[in-house]
Amino acid sequence: SHLPKGKMMRTIVGQRKDGSDVLNGRVGLLSIYATGASERLLVGDDIMKASYEMEKRNESGDSPIATSNGERREPTYFYPFEGESVEGVRTDAASTLKETSKGRHATVRRHVPIQQYTQRSTGQYAEYASGTNKPVVTPGMKTDSDDLARLRRIHVRNAFRHAWQGYRTHAWGYDELLPVSGGTKDNWGGMATTLVDSLSTLWLLNMTDEFNEARDWVRNELTFDTVGAVSVFETTIRSLGGLLSAYDLSGDRVFLNKADDLGSRLMKAFNSPSGLPFGEAVLNGDQTYNTEWHPDTAILSELGTMQLEFRYLSRATGKKEYAKKALQVIDTMERMKLPNGLYYLYVKNMERFPKYGNQKISFGAMGDSFYEYLLKLWLQGGRKETKYRRMYDLAMDGMHNLLVKRNDASGLTYVSETTRGTVEDKQDHLSCYLAGNLALGAYTHPDGLDSDTAQRDLRTAKSIAYTCYQMYKQSQTGIAPEAIWFGKHGIEKRKHAVYYILRPETAESFYILYTLTGDPTYREWGWEMFLSILQYCQTDLAFGSLKDVDNVHLPIDDKMESFFLAETLKYLYLLQDPDTDINVLEKHVFNTEAHPLRIHMPGHKST
Repeated sequence: SHLPKGKMMRTIVGQRKDGSDVLNGRVGLLSIYATGASERLLVGDDIMKASYEMEKRNESGDSPIATSNGERREPTYFYPFEGESVEGVRTDAASTLKETSKGRHATVRRHVPIQQYTQRSTGQYAEYASGTNKPVVTPGMKTDSDDLARLRRIHVRNAFRHAWQGYRTHAWGYDELLPVSGGTKDNWGGMATTLVDSLSTLWLLNMTDEFNEARDWVRNELTFDTVGAVSVFETTIRSLGGLLSAYDLSGDRVFLNKADDLGSRLMKAFNSPSGLPFGEAVLNGDQTYNTEWHPDTAILSELGTMQLEFRYLSRATGKKEYAKKALQVIDTMERMKLPNGLYYLYVKNMERFPKYGNQKISFGAMGDSFYEYLLKLWLQGGRKETKYRRMYDLAMDGMHNLLVKRNDASGLTYVSETTRGTVEDKQDHLSCYLAGNLALGAYTHPDGLDSDTAQRDLRTAKSIAYTCYQMYKQSQTGIAPEAIWFGKHGIEKRKHAVYYILRPETAESFYILYTLTGDPTYREWGWEMFLSILQYCQTDLAFGSLKDVDNVHLPIDDKMESFFLAETLKYLYLLQDPDTDINVLEKHVFNTEAHPLRIHMPGHKST
């Protein structure tokens, strides 16, 4: 049993997926001890060892594991380990296990995988810098890559499970777990944001029991009646998107009903004089307003990153107003596009006819997902609404003409920023999404992949992906900072932007590029990223942020954004999952929080 919100009580029993090898009621975690460096290990029953694990789940003390007459309690949680039967021999994923002590109880925790990040030559894969490299992938290469990926995805799943159990144990029902201290935080309104944001990842990682437990919490405990002011943008992409994707994947109307409730409360944000949404809304009241630090303006990335979610909600519920209000925002912005096809970041939304509030153009912070959704709206609409594709293509032309640069010292391609016509040679980690988005746009171009424009966009996609890979490689931890600048020595870092908050954009682009091109190099890059995150960000409870990616001696920061579970680990898993049903070309579109939504819903026409 567990509390509706708070720390949980559980007992753990190891069990194979087929139900065998239960520890006969003993409280413990069945663990596989790896005895070598191989990623694949034949495990016999003779080397299986059970390690006692009983964790304190609440303030009242440990739950007894046996009654006074010696009867054992049934376990409340089963921990399955992965593996398969090959020619009658059981094969299990090998994870290096490290024993630690917690209070009165010895605990065995999984520390995977068996190799650590080592800094390699930054010139490796240099042929990818120009974006013109087209490696030939033979069927044999694909088979080998898939076989290795199936082993690697187990480790990514274990990393997610580690973080999920930390959240489940210490912060159940709260927005965030503090991964170092074990504390909790309700910084997104108190709507269990990590839980809701993780639903689609749980489903895609085949963590059925965990998904069902989270669904039950959503059904029985999630309410918006007590939620005050929230960010309309963040609530839309994390909570509304998470609920809609969970519904789309599972078909369970519990999620749609909650999404309809949430969406109806967010709709008042569109009631500004211009129709461009306010930045904040009170969910249990009538108030809407712009965020305090920009009280007269809306932000480009926020006003243009609600349409996928609200149109899907409209289709699923039959309520046309959801789509109408959200799509009118894009109509308004089309009339405001600059001659170069781009858009400034601030838009004054407090008058009937909106105007720009600054003259800055960026594909990083405050601009990024507006351009992402132009393409994805066209895809979600069955590639029939030429307006959205035209807006996207014009913006990509403007980006190439104005912002795409090549640094002479490093040979790296990047997307700069401009303010009042002055270019800044800076690229945010957020901008790394462009590699995947450009590739997706190229492969779906109306004139075909071989057209000049599609080939231009694909070259830029590949070259930006390589730059983002170098953002990781050129640090002491193998992890990228928040932003980089380019100068006479190549990549430069600045003290105010050397932190890492578990961002997903590079993993996202590696996944999209691998899916479209089949080039296994992107899997290797993603695997290196995963190893670095494991080595430098993992805590006893989950994963935390870094204050300085070049200082390996600093403690891990006590912060884990919900998007680490919703996006970063999901994309790293899908990158190594050759058996997924997700199809980004024909079947699905991801919202900007990595929640997949089907393009064609049964019983609904594209609108």
